Amino acid sequence: MTEQTIAALDSEARQLLFDLVSTPSPSGEEEAAAQILVDFFEAHDREVWVDDVGNVRAPADDRVLLTSHIDTVPGDIPVEVKDGEEDAGESLWGRGSVDATGPLAAMAVAAVETGMSFIGVVGEELDSRGALHVVEEGRAEPGAVVNGEPSGWEGITLGYRGLLAGTYVATSESGHTSRPENNAIQDALDWWRAVEDEFEADEWTPVFERVTCKPVKMAGGTTDDGLSVESTMDVQFRVPPEMTTDEVQEMADSKLNGGTVRWYDDVPPVMMSPRTDVGRAFRVAIRQAGGDPRLLRKTGTSDMNVFAKVWDCPMVTYGPGNSDLDHAPNEHLPLDEYDTSIDVLVSVCERLGGTDEEGGED
Repeated sequence: MTEQTIAALDSEARQLLFDLVSTPSPSGEEEAAAQILVDFFEAHDREVWVDDVGNVRAPADDRVLLTSHIDTVPGDIPVEVKDGEEDAGESLWGRGSVDATGPLAAMAVAAVETGMSFIGVVGEELDSRGALHVVEEGRAEPGAVVNGEPSGWEGITLGYRGLLAGTYVATSESGHTSRPENNAIQDALDWWRAVEDEFEADEWTPVFERVTCKPVKMAGGTTDDGLSVESTMDVQFRVPPEMTTDEVQEMADSKLNGGTVRWYDDVPPVMMSPRTDVGRAFRVAIRQAGGDPRLLRKTGTSDMNVFAKVWDCPMVTYGPGNSDLDHAPNEHLPLDEYDTSIDVLVSVCERLGGTDEEGGED
């Protein structure tokens, strides 16, 4: 550890962040990082345990549930504090510092300072199994959810597109390649071209408002017995709030030309109003910290989609960090921004919990 890194870890909050970023936690390997969170809550006399799927649960005042994911994508970035660019000050470098260990640590610190409920979930980068376990077990709906993902300390994410994923499968009789009839590989390509044409949008339509189609894996060829040609294609659709995943599925199925699709993942889009109590609380808190609140919409999905599918309470996604650095080889988080995000979260929790004496309108 460099002298600069040691000097920068001058608070319990920064030490927690450093410890978590220093502990590899790729999806499926979150146990060591989860234990750090357990130790942190136990040190502050909070009830805490690890549930059946690996989530860290620290229930308390359920007027606000602070939650973020423990897992990161793989990647080995040396963990150290270095001077940032321009006026960013010192930054902590390391895998997960932005997505989403920075938001996770900020949520944990704010939960301890305000007595609000906390859940650190697993598997967000793969299949959201941690968040799905929370809602499927029938947990009571909280008063509000603050989901931790990088938005920048002045940003409030209100919307995410949904996700529809499936596998296209086609089979045809084998035959000489000189024959004009389609084989299964051509059927797959023709279907996908028809699907892309169906959802084509003009260049002026914002990405958030489009259905975007993406093939993510394809395989095909003659079967081992030489009697058939098979093709498979894994596909994903990102679905804007103006549509449902059922509508997108129906439109994609309508273009089938002999193949079939096994749909296996369905995450509805979510778009929250900025006029909810939690949205107002964030705008007030960000302004009080000297910032200019920005309302954001993200083109991907997050665990907020999972929670919103079941719970009808107000939600936002918030956290320090530049989301352009998600999964990047230069992932790093300005420490001053991390500190400020904790101040914002504490103010929000106090306002929603009725302990903010300053009040104020947005």
